[in-house]
Amino acid sequence: MARRGSYAKGVARREEILESALDVIGRKGYQNASLKQIAEVVGVTPAALLHYFGSKEELFTEVLRTRDEHDLQAPRPSEPASAKAAFVDVIRRNAEVPGVVELFSRLSVDAVDPEHPAHRYFLDRSERLRESIAVAFEHDTERRATLAPEAMSRVIQAVSDGLQLQWMIDRSVDMPGIIEALMDVLYPPAAEAPPKPAPEA
Repeated sequence: MARRGSYAKGVARREEILESALDVIGRKGYQNASLKQIAEVVGVTPAALLHYFGSKEELFTEVLRTRDEHDLQAPRPSEPASAKAAFVDVIRRNAEVPGVVELFSRLSVDAVDPEHPAHRYFLDRSERLRESIAVAFEHDTERRATLAPEAMSRVIQAVSDGLQLQWMIDRSVDMPGIIEALMDVLYPPAAEAPPKPAPEA
């Protein structure tokens, strides 16, 4: 019983560290979010952080997973128009936490190495994105999509990741607006029905 209780406390402590790290990175930026600062917010030593996560890279990888879990708490859209709106909302929220965007972009480069702790995270994330788009476009009854779901997910992911890099250099880049315009090209809005003719006198 004691072992189960200590395990639950360890899990709760780990989640507390992740939420605190996500908050620190979001507010202060990736460059300024040292293990020491994160440890101070949680009330532990940097060595205690490494007890839970092994390395700074593993901690930051789990921070990104935590951020994704927050995004996934919203109901998954089951049709294309709602999926478009939900994705644009995620981009809009990302613009409010530049430190997390910077962390994501930096880790995505380091994760090219198969041995990096974030390598599996980025593979799994890409697969989830493609699956969510495929599920939404199963309901594309009007066949308005200009690309197959797999190709569409790759294009959307490539553009959104690239826009994040541009936005980190130039904050005037309108990430949500550009993504929304792109998705309107890939999945054009439904044509409005022509107005009914006025009845003859």
